[in-house]
Amino acid sequence: MLSHDSIWRAIDTLAERHRLSPSGLARRAGLDPTSFNKSKRQSADGRARWPSTESISKILEATGATIDQFMALMQPGAGSSNGLPAESNRPTPGIPLIGFAQAGAGGFFDDGGFPVGHGWDEIEFPVAPQRQAGVYAIEVQGDSMLPLYRDGDVLIVDPGAQVRRGDRVVVKTREGEVMAKVLSRQTPRGIELLSLNPDHPNRNFEMKDVEWIARIIWASQ
Repeated sequence: MLSHDSIWRAIDTLAERHRLSPSGLARRAGLDPTSFNKSKRQSADGRARWPSTESISKILEATGATIDQFMALMQPGAGSSNGLPAESNRPTPGIPLIGFAQAGAGGFFDDGGFPVGHGWDEIEFPVAPQRQAGVYAIEVQGDSMLPLYRDGDVLIVDPGAQVRRGDRVVVKTREGEVMAKVLSRQTPRGIELLSLNPDHPNRNFEMKDVEWIARIIWASQ
């Protein structure tokens, strides 16, 4: 049966069969790497978003799969035994990805700001294995970080990295607000943050009001 869930299941299974994350499959097909992220499968008001026929055509061309094989992957329990061409390359390391809008909700981070729980997407990033644990990505949503970061840009965050004055950081407050700023000053009592967008105010917080602060180590443009 053709349904929203079955279409996305087929895309996920096709990506897994080729040892790719959904974002890796999109990239191979020449699409926006975030096209198949779980956060893009529903609109903000909860309505289902479907992949376009053009997107499906491009991933079939990129992987060598036929439409019949793709249809077979829509079935529950479909796996790697569907006659699809196999690949022997090792999977590209992936790190957790979440949007800023979701990051403020509970259950995604531990007290140190490291990613935990479920509901994360995944993005490919060539981070060294010894650094990969704890590193995650946040997708920019909206224009509050212009002109430096645009809607759809991905920020790679390392909560284990030392934070210094002048670093670009992601901060989560105990009230659940998540923001990307420049660390202007930090003392045992508080932090001062400069806004990336001149239309948005700078922010100051006492440390007791900050849940965690983590350094941005890389950003896609």
